[in-house]
Amino acid sequence: MPCRHRPAELGQWLGDSIGWWEGDTLVVETVNLHPQQAPRNAAPLSSQGKIIERFTRYSDEQIVYEFEVEDPVYYTRPWRGEMSFNRSAERQYEYACHEGNYGLEGILAGARRLEVLGDAD
Repeated sequence: MPCRHRPAELGQWLGDSIGWWEGDTLVVETVNLHPQQAPRNAAPLSSQGKIIERFTRYSDEQIVYEFEVEDPVYYTRPWRGEMSFNRSAERQYEYACHEGNYGLEGILAGARRLEVLGDAD
């Protein structure tokens, strides 16, 4: 690990991330997440938490993504997961930018109401 994290006193809003290569795998370690970020994250982390991510090219068409979460404040032991990122010729859709994905519930509720009233066409 050639880089070092900033001192905790220089906290960053989205944490302090450093990266390095382990063979063909890019490793990214993030620490010192701002405490107000905890409720926004899929995996809440305290200021003592750490996330280690690994990106490994499996083939020309696929990257394997692995992550490990450690946080003695929120979790009794580290936990991890993995998924594959597959190459696509299609444009990428940023799901998080669709009004926080809260607008869809209202759109569907309106459509169901029109169906009930018989005005769906």
